[in-house]
Amino acid sequence: MDVKMEPSWKQALSHLFDKPYFLQIATHLKTERATKTVIYPKGSLIFNAFNQTPYDKVKVVILGQDPYHNPGQAMGLSFSVPEGIKPPPSLMNIYKELNKDIGLAIPTTGDLTKWANQGVLLLNAVLTVRENEPASHGKIGWMEFTNDVIKHLSNEKKGIVFLLWGNFAQQKQIYIDATKHKILKAAHPSPLSAHNGFFGCKHFSLSNEYLAKNNIDPIDWKP
Repeated sequence: MDVKMEPSWKQALSHLFDKPYFLQIATHLKTERATKTVIYPKGSLIFNAFNQTPYDKVKVVILGQDPYHNPGQAMGLSFSVPEGIKPPPSLMNIYKELNKDIGLAIPTTGDLTKWANQGVLLLNAVLTVRENEPASHGKIGWMEFTNDVIKHLSNEKKGIVFLLWGNFAQQKQIYIDATKHKILKAAHPSPLSAHNGFFGCKHFSLSNEYLAKNNIDPIDWKP
């Protein structure tokens, strides 16, 4: 697979690209494309989270599960949709919490690129999906890759805020050194679970408090 990734990340993760799971991912995607299977996001956006947030700029990690599987939504950034696409329900709940937490007016855009450009790594645990088939690429190797990405960030850096929303994301806690980083956990912002502890979690203000305490510029959470 031609890894179209921002240079600092490509260098930091170069040891992963020859691993069997990565070669398995490449083979799987190539095979599906050969049968005209529609895969999201498009190839140039698969590593968009890395391209928008250079390795040396990572301050916060927001972990999602896998890309949106409907046409026009997936853009390689967890929870984000392109400009002009209606924000999905989970993102709207994120905006509601932002409003309660820091008083931010509910945004009309669903594009979170501005967050990514400030150091918020919007990382899905699985980076591709078949059209209209959620979790369809959950077992092709991406989980191993992103687990290794999280381990690498934990081992090589310090002072990152990891926002783990829902049980799926919280399973990744085992890869994070809590003595070097801040881990904030809450329910998933999905309408099915947001009332079970996502609303009221104050993760956005808590993230900025931690960053400021560590002499790191806080995040402007307005998309």
